[in-house]
Amino acid sequence: MDRVAIVNRIGKEFMTSNIEGGEYSYVQEAGSKKKLIKALGYEPEHFKLDIRFENLNDVVILVETKQIFTLEDEGQLKEYLAEEMALHHNKKIVCILANTNNDKIKVWKSFMDDEHLLQNENVLDTMDHYATLFSESSRQNDREKVLKNTYALNETLHKKDIKESLRSQFVGTTLLYIKDVLKEQGITQITDESRKKLRNYWSIFSAEQIRTGIRGTLNKLLHDSDNKDIKVRILQKDVLEDEKIEKLKIEDWVEILDEIVGNIYKYINENTTEGQDILNLFFIAFNKYTGKADKNQAFTPDHITNFMCRVTGVDYTKRLFDGTCGSGSFLVQGMVLELADVNRQKVTEIEKIKMRESVVKDHVFGVEIDPKAYGLSTTNMLIHGDGNSNIIKADLFYSEDFIRKANPDIILMNPPYNAKPINIPKKYQNGWKKDANEDPTKGMVYLKYVSDIIKKINIERIQNGQPAKEIKMAILLPVSAAIGTSNIISDMKKELLEDNTLNAVFSLPSEIFYPGASVNACCMLFTLGRPHINSDGTVNKTFFGYYKEDGHKKKKNLGRIEQFDKNGISYWKQIEEEWLELFRNKTIKDGMSAMEAITGDDEWLCEAYMKTDYSKLTESDFQKTINNYLAYLVKEGRVYES
Repeated sequence: MDRVAIVNRIGKEFMTSNIEGGEYSYVQEAGSKKKLIKALGYEPEHFKLDIRFENLNDVVILVETKQIFTLEDEGQLKEYLAEEMALHHNKKIVCILANTNNDKIKVWKSFMDDEHLLQNENVLDTMDHYATLFSESSRQNDREKVLKNTYALNETLHKKDIKESLRSQFVGTTLLYIKDVLKEQGITQITDESRKKLRNYWSIFSAEQIRTGIRGTLNKLLHDSDNKDIKVRILQKDVLEDEKIEKLKIEDWVEILDEIVGNIYKYINENTTEGQDILNLFFIAFNKYTGKADKNQAFTPDHITNFMCRVTGVDYTKRLFDGTCGSGSFLVQGMVLELADVNRQKVTEIEKIKMRESVVKDHVFGVEIDPKAYGLSTTNMLIHGDGNSNIIKADLFYSEDFIRKANPDIILMNPPYNAKPINIPKKYQNGWKKDANEDPTKGMVYLKYVSDIIKKINIERIQNGQPAKEIKMAILLPVSAAIGTSNIISDMKKELLEDNTLNAVFSLPSEIFYPGASVNACCMLFTLGRPHINSDGTVNKTFFGYYKEDGHKKKKNLGRIEQFDKNGISYWKQIEEEWLELFRNKTIKDGMSAMEAITGDDEWLCEAYMKTDYSKLTESDFQKTINNYLAYLVKEGRVYES
């Protein structure tokens, strides 16, 4: 990131410089080198800092830039910190090393040592964000602690005999109540003392009074919500009135509430995009545990929802729609990214408030037919700051009017892959076997329905003298749908290309939904409303990405976990940037990507078109292939072990 981008990101209005070139000289600030030496007690080697920022609340940010910083550069920045502390007492200081060749940064708070290194601060942020690090209410994000403690909380709920199917909804509604109590009690920091205060507060109530408190919180949050009666019934009757939950004693409630406060909420800073991601991760984690019992569940991992939001171009101007929204992960991720984009705009705070209200109230639309999933999506949106008014409980196939109301710019979906034919309109079942037990299109029928509605809307727009609207759509489907060997799937692929452009298909990592569905999935990216075949008969090539490595590893009881290098930098963050760069620049890279002009008869997978990167092959790869082939021959009886 170059100097101008750094200044604009943190805030040009906060930059303080006292010498030419915009640099900050501590000799100049002290009045002379002699005075600086006196203040420090020794002669410094370095005294010209690249960029210094300060706000009215004495929060100071020291930024030293290098093409690629090294351990030696940390010593230089540490010297600037010493000079800052010697000349300016009682300042709240953030130190940042920033590369100019890429976006890598390293951030410390107050002091420069391992204890004060902020591992999760790996994206340059604004002055407002860094100022929150010093506020009493500030909490540091810790994704791994939240994941580990979520597993422990799941074990606690298991011991309390709370049904697996209710746990995600139960912790979601409970968290809403906790946030309400913290606000009511004026608690801004999670400490041993505040936890003790909360335990004492809850201990004076009965179990029924705790449930009543949760009902009160839900009623307050849903006061102006559309479909309030349905939401209240699902969130209260189906959860709080469950017989297992009604059997909880006050001691059980206090233990659960304290565990969520001290072991989960303490490690989530909701004022950051990272914190919002972790909040969503915590909420949907229980779906993974339920997934152990239901291998057909395919809850979308949060890093994949983020990638799909970015590849479709989510920003604060876009209206989002998810026709099978489940727990609401796509909508939450999209809303969080839009709100973050609002914060980057160079407008007044009053204008930003209006923009945030618009995002929350007018940009997020969802449909979900399953009552439990609908309850999850409603709660998830409430946890992240409302946005629930435009999520309805309905069948997508009978929600044309709602899609028209949504008027989406971007559609994000992960539909059911094995829906029962009884739940799909007959007009889409041409050629299906009469005794079919599940959807033979593997979920593609949901894409076709949405495409048909957009086509219908565009015909009306053209008749009214308006241009057709083009909509970006990213959808997760099993690779069997992309291969499309059956006539049913290949015919549907042809029909889709008549009205829409297939921009890209990304082959995703195996076991992406672990520990839920074991299906291999891909992400298809379409432009709805723009035919795949151009008016002159030519066909634009489709980008295919072989995106099988995402920097995550399976961990027992935790799912697939994000990995970090020795410097605390996320592998996924680096991988995601490469994925996006290859796609945006339409770069062909052996072993990772390809470009191909395709039809509905072709395979829609990178594996069919990309070249092998032979430089990555090792002797062990050859040995593994030989061993597999030998095992096959033994199994077929063509050779015998001796």
